[in-house]
Amino acid sequence: MNVYDFDNTILRGDSSARFFAWCLVHRPRMWRDVPGQAVNGLMFLLKLRPKQAFKQRMFHYLTLIGDVDGAVEAFWADNFSRVKAWYPPRHREDDVVISASPEFLIRPACLRLGIRCVIGSPVDKRTGLFLGPNCHGVEKVSRFHARFPGAGIDEFFSDSHSDDPLAALAEQAWLVKGERLVKW
Repeated sequence: MNVYDFDNTILRGDSSARFFAWCLVHRPRMWRDVPGQAVNGLMFLLKLRPKQAFKQRMFHYLTLIGDVDGAVEAFWADNFSRVKAWYPPRHREDDVVISASPEFLIRPACLRLGIRCVIGSPVDKRTGLFLGPNCHGVEKVSRFHARFPGAGIDEFFSDSHSDDPLAALAEQAWLVKGERLVKW
């Protein structure tokens, strides 16, 4: 099987950040949360808040947007064109996406691409609360082994060295730089 990161790998940009910005425009009720978001961002930048706590506070805006599933579908209708051209010709039926983005957010785009196995951060789409660890770094390896005990990875693709632990499991790993694939 081939395993992929999602943001800045298959998709140009970060889906969580883009969805947040999209919601600011299309779900204006969430502007009420902007002051709290600003404080949250500042605390993270000053290293006073760990990454998962920052992300959980950021996803609090989900409580203000109403129909999250409808918003996600509308978001992908506007943003699916951001899928990088190099991916569709490489698609295989057994492709797996493992991402730090919320699973509820990236799953619809992956299904459009024919990717049935999606492993993302477990975030409650109604509350923004994490239901488990952020799917990042070595956590991606744990989640992969839990889902596919004893399985190997033919090829792995990511834009970030934070995925070194998962890349180490692959027969061949590729660093994605824009539309270019570079050997890890």
